[in-house]
Amino acid sequence: QTIYRIGGMENVDVFTCEAKGRGLKAVKEFWAGDVIFAERAYAAVVFDSLTHLVCHTCFKRHEKLQRCGQCKFAHYCDRTCQKDAWANHKNECSAIKRHGKAPNENIRLAARILWRIEKEGGGLTEGCLVSIDNLQNHVDHFGDEEKKEMRIDLESFLEFWPPDNKQFGMTYISHILGVINCNGFTLSDQRGLQAVGVGIFPNLCLVNHDCWPNCTVIFNNGNHQAVRSMFHTQMRIELRALGKISVGEELTVSYVDFLNVSEDRKQQLKKQYYFDCTCEHCQKGIKDDLMMAVKEGNEKPSKEVVKDVIQFSKETLEKIDEARTEGIYHQVVKLCRECLDRQDPVLGDTNLYLLRILSIMSEVLSYLQLFDEAAGYSKRMVDGYMKLYHPNNAQLGMALMRAGVTQWHAGLIEAGHGMICKAYAILLVTHGSTHPITKDLEAMRVQSEMELRMFQENEFMYYKMREAALQNQTIQVMPEPAANEISPGIFQKK
Repeated sequence: QTIYRIGGMENVDVFTCEAKGRGLKAVKEFWAGDVIFAERAYAAVVFDSLTHLVCHTCFKRHEKLQRCGQCKFAHYCDRTCQKDAWANHKNECSAIKRHGKAPNENIRLAARILWRIEKEGGGLTEGCLVSIDNLQNHVDHFGDEEKKEMRIDLESFLEFWPPDNKQFGMTYISHILGVINCNGFTLSDQRGLQAVGVGIFPNLCLVNHDCWPNCTVIFNNGNHQAVRSMFHTQMRIELRALGKISVGEELTVSYVDFLNVSEDRKQQLKKQYYFDCTCEHCQKGIKDDLMMAVKEGNEKPSKEVVKDVIQFSKETLEKIDEARTEGIYHQVVKLCRECLDRQDPVLGDTNLYLLRILSIMSEVLSYLQLFDEAAGYSKRMVDGYMKLYHPNNAQLGMALMRAGVTQWHAGLIEAGHGMICKAYAILLVTHGSTHPITKDLEAMRVQSEMELRMFQENEFMYYKMREAALQNQTIQVMPEPAANEISPGIFQKK
């Protein structure tokens, strides 16, 4: 087993160019799955809505957490996590007691950053290629609404910040809040399925965007469960190569999900990160035709019909969001069926609006344990994804894993095992063999392979044994479709 340590900054060089500003390039050759560097958070906090459900040190979800006896706010897995957190929590603990309550996540993160700057200074810290002072804040690009939110956050921060600590100027506090606004990285739970917090990773902020990148970023919660402390690993992000990277090649990640047409991605990047994307996929509109595909054949639908169906799809997606928020999942299924009836004769298999409905339909049907029906929709979904996504995209790997489990639950063992194997191959590259989700997937792969062999040897016997097993044991309920699901985008927008 490889024990990943924090570091690897000797593998990269910082460069500056007029078009992009700063960036990182490789100083040695890398191959798919290689960890280029690993970095600990400069500061990180749990989301407001999950402070009592997630450990404030390792960001793992636990049913029973130990609460800080002084501020009653921070929660931890155990004494090990509580002890590790004290250096960062000490100032926060007394500030929360003085203030009477904990402020929102942005204020808490800004305070943690400034307490560290108060202690260490705002210059370069060990292992960092760039200081917090030199990160982009984009405050000058803020619109009226963002400026208004900034003023509210400034007031909240000044109320929370203890008077006996170093007093920072309004401009500097605004800089820190601006850095959080556009550079905060989303942290996930140990299964990589739910967004649970936000952190600042200075070195990661130097990696530029490309819609078809050569790297991916994965959050690893670390491991403190080993008996011997020498095998403990720290919470970190890992920058991983998606394929061969040559010496001198720029390292890139995607800040947004690829599953949007190039014009929409460009608008999103401009609005959220304040730059114009000039990557090859945006300039040439690569895969835009597939994402907006319509049915081919003798009776190709007219532009008016396509326009009507897409408008109907947009309106339905809004209604679905409302029904999901209220937990009315049978209504979601009804809306999806109505939409698919309109989409199927008109839209192509890779059309984004069709794929979005298929994704929701398969997810909700699986949650309702209607696996036989969900299996068909999930297969159509991943067939479309595989024509659009980078072959080693983490989102594709996760979609294949979910679809494979759905097929498996539906008794389609051959299709299920095939998808699980494809997902495992992708996650070995994007997450690595020691990540908890990859370990889960390996266990599924082994189990489904054993069942597939049984199926191939005696199909009748396999279904008899499966039926008997299901009668004695309830199928594990799929996780509830979560509003706080991990976003495909890399950075957490306020």
